[in-house]
Amino acid sequence: MKRKEIRFAGFGGQGIILAGLITARAITLFDKKESVFTQSYGPEARGGACSAGIVVDEKGVDYPYVLKPDVLVVMSKEAFKTYVPKMNPRGILIVDKDIVKVTKNHLPPKVRVFKIPATRLAEELGNRIAANIIMLGYFTKVTGLVSPEGMKESIKTLVPPKFIELNLKAYEVGYEYGNEGGK
Repeated sequence: MKRKEIRFAGFGGQGIILAGLITARAITLFDKKESVFTQSYGPEARGGACSAGIVVDEKGVDYPYVLKPDVLVVMSKEAFKTYVPKMNPRGILIVDKDIVKVTKNHLPPKVRVFKIPATRLAEELGNRIAANIIMLGYFTKVTGLVSPEGMKESIKTLVPPKFIELNLKAYEVGYEYGNEGGK
């Protein structure tokens, strides 16, 4: 696989940084590819802008920062406005469709858009905070950049033990949504 750039973006409290870390760990430790993880967040404890960047390259990462994401996962309106103009014009955009409204005039013409009601599905599971993990399941299915097994193993190593079952269930909800052709 040649260099791929991934960015997760939203606001503090949505688990954006954790989603990026889980993904980077899955890619590196479980799928045995080279990756670099970076994070950015505002000074607010919750509610401020944040993003996580992952660069993947099987031959080694020569520059660690995401410049033009090939895959952009967006969980807030502000993140959409900030990062869509910077994405690869032939990239993949994944959004929480109840939070981010996408119209064609906001996008380069070749961007492929995938939509999932991640927050709503998390609320149906009984825990809104699991929206980031639902998004990871969907991301895994629609991009194919990381193995489902690697992602599940990474989740197990990074979430607190008492929340592993909930998070694995949330992951499956997102993955199945992708299986059902959810757009």
